[in-house]
Amino acid sequence: MTNSPRRTYLITGGSGFIGSHLADALLARGDSVVVLDNLSTGRLANLSRHPRLRFVHGSVLDELMVDELVHQCDAVVHLAAAVGVKLIVEQPLRSLTTNIRGSEIVIGAAHRYRRKILIASTSEIYGKNSGGPLTETSDRILGSPGVVRWAYSTAKAVDEILANAYHRERGLPAIIVRLFNTVGPRQSPAYGMVIPRLVRQAISGLPLTVFGDGTQTRCFAHVLDVVAALVRLLDHDDAVGQTFNVGCSDEVSILELAKLITELTGSTSGIELIPYAEAYGTGFEDMERRVPDIAKIRELTGWSPVRTLDDILAETIAEARAELANSR
Repeated sequence: MTNSPRRTYLITGGSGFIGSHLADALLARGDSVVVLDNLSTGRLANLSRHPRLRFVHGSVLDELMVDELVHQCDAVVHLAAAVGVKLIVEQPLRSLTTNIRGSEIVIGAAHRYRRKILIASTSEIYGKNSGGPLTETSDRILGSPGVVRWAYSTAKAVDEILANAYHRERGLPAIIVRLFNTVGPRQSPAYGMVIPRLVRQAISGLPLTVFGDGTQTRCFAHVLDVVAALVRLLDHDDAVGQTFNVGCSDEVSILELAKLITELTGSTSGIELIPYAEAYGTGFEDMERRVPDIAKIRELTGWSPVRTLDDILAETIAEARAELANSR
């Protein structure tokens, strides 16, 4: 295991929720960071002012810019992507272009300059596989290509296949990370992110909207735990050429989650069940269960999440209350 001090990392999508926390962690240990972001979902306010941080406003679809930035850096973390079920359902073409072509450009540049690259993939890779816990070799079970939901899963699978092909055939030092539900400060309630949305509904006195019947279960990991996992993988030579699940394996149903948020906020709001067709349009399909098996990353790096769902909710509620107070 190596930890090379004072490296320069390019983070695509670095002013987003996860990217900005990763930038903070790398800067805190003495590295330099270059952030490339088009600010479509990221925010400049997420980035700290720091002498070793440089922000570049631009897109991963800009080949010349990506080439130049990758050349200037020692390693790449590719987080830029169209994210969130809502955005993907509403803008499938833009999501596909960003997620496939953007990754192709970034991976190609990393190969040209022999840079280590960590690529953020997703638990959506597993599709409708509701078995569990899911290991990195679990089957993908997808619905019809006519269902927009599966376009995102397919795009991210193409990213993974591309990274693996570059690694096997051309020696690209690539690491793939499948992120499960990640939550915490700076996460926008937009794009279907469930915890920020339910918390803001509760403190605003609005009904908490739960899609489907609420029995579907998810596992939520705190962004700082997730960032710690990414840093450990970047530092570990043996992570290269491998794929890792990163998430928390404690399950909660969305209905239980809504009830817990109501209790913790002291809200008198009710819970409203919204049919999927009404929330996302007809033909939408969801997973009953999505739980990661994180044994692989734990065995290699010793990482496992330390923050609980109660920690996450307390922090999200405090942040949402502060935002509400500032907006008045």
